[in-house]
Amino acid sequence: IMHAKNKEDWDTASKEGIPAWCYYENNPTKYAKYGKLYNWYAVNDERGLAPRGWHIPNDTEWGILNDFLGAGNIVGNKLKSATGWSSNGNGTNEIGFNGIPGGFRSQFGFFLINFGAYWWSASESNFFFASSRFLSYNNGSLSSGNYIKGSGFSVRCIKD
Repeated sequence: IMHAKNKEDWDTASKEGIPAWCYYENNPTKYAKYGKLYNWYAVNDERGLAPRGWHIPNDTEWGILNDFLGAGNIVGNKLKSATGWSSNGNGTNEIGFNGIPGGFRSQFGFFLINFGAYWWSASESNFFFASSRFLSYNNGSLSSGNYIKGSGFSVRCIKD
């Protein structure tokens, strides 16, 4: 999968539907703490983004996790890391998910590091959008949304 090292690489991949990843702010020193950001084309790539024996969860599987943890305004706090969130937005990391606020990338730049965590779902919404889940520093929910496939989000894998 292509490493988009700059804005031009990212924009080209997004416009042409090419699987790509980047570091937050294109800075490799951010990798150890925040990992990589992927466009949805990487999630959906036929070569498979997840390691053998694992997969990227679809929207239904994210929903099962949400329901299992109690839904509502408590789930996000159970998933958030106990440190790293701005404005006293830390969680309890109750189940060991350790949701780090790695922000996201859009066609306009990088946003919300330390304020939000965004993960792709393997589910496509339509030609332009795909489903995702996210956590925010200022609430305790695991929220869902549909975002442009060329956005850069983190991924989580689950065992087959």
